Amino acid sequence: MLDRPQVCAMAGLDCSGRMTIEHAFGRKMEASWNCIWLCWFHHLGKGLSKELNRHLAYQNISEEELSKYKTGKQMIQEKKYLTSIYDSPR
Repeated sequence: MLDRPQVCAMAGLDCSGRMTIEHAFGRKMEASWNCIWLCWFHHLGKGLSKELNRHLAYQNISEEELSKYKTGKQMIQEKKYLTSIYDSPR
């Protein structure tokens, strides 16, 4: 996690404040792909979007790796759903 650049994952979208680490799936999941860098505004302020944070975290792991988790099938479905929302042209 710390080897990734300390730049807000939503850079350019009204970023402000200090950099923080968001655990998109909670702190109980100890996996580096679960952690994303966010500025204060996007992590704790009005710019918070848990759904988008989960989408950004999913970009750090393959479906093959997700299938190793107990809830892997549900996570793969959620990843596909969020990708269809956030990666589609607007």
